[in-house]
Order: sequence, then structure tokens, then C-alpha cells
Amino acid sequence: MRFSGFDWDHGNIPKVFKHGVTRDEIESIFRIGSFIQPDLLHSDSEERFRAVGKSERGHYVFIVFTIRSRGGHRLIRPISARFMHAKEIAVYEKAISDIQNG
Repeated sequence: MRFSGFDWDHGNIPKVFKHGVTRDEIESIFRIGSFIQPDLLHSDSEERFRAVGKSERGHYVFIVFTIRSRGGHRLIRPISARFMHAKEIAVYEKAISDIQNG
């Protein structure tokens, strides 16, 4: 997924940071690489996606986001972020292992 940056403002910052995930960690998930899939259950008014990955700090993070266009740029607009639960981490690690081992 190609994007030019992130869309942060007073509308999404309080919601996104309420679970303790930092801006740097959220942005690192997209720099490092993550699993991204459509969030079909919550895409009523705009297309939403879910991303899971391991941040540069080593935390496993779950992010809900949308894509916004501004000035010809595609920006990731985080909607929610939290640290993954143990079961989610296990599923993520197994998926990574399966990919690496073909």
C-alpha cells in the first residue's frame, strides 16, 4: 500500500493514543511492514483497514485506519490503535513463521 504520510489532528489523536500506543510506534508499523486487510464490518461511511505488526520498539500493535487524499497525497489516518493481546500475538507470529518458512 503506497502512501505519502500520516493525517494527524485533534480529531484522531485523543482516540488513537488512549490505549498507550505512541505516534512513533504507529508510524513504525507502516515503515517496517505489516499485515493489512479491509475492515469490512466497520466500513459504512468510508473504507477502513486493519493493520497488525511489530513496532520498532518490539510492541505488537493493532491499528484501524483509513486513507485520506489531500493535495494529491494519500495519507494514512489512524482511527484506533492498541497493543495486541497474547492470542493475537501468537496468531501473528505463526503467520510470520509460515511466510518465512514457505
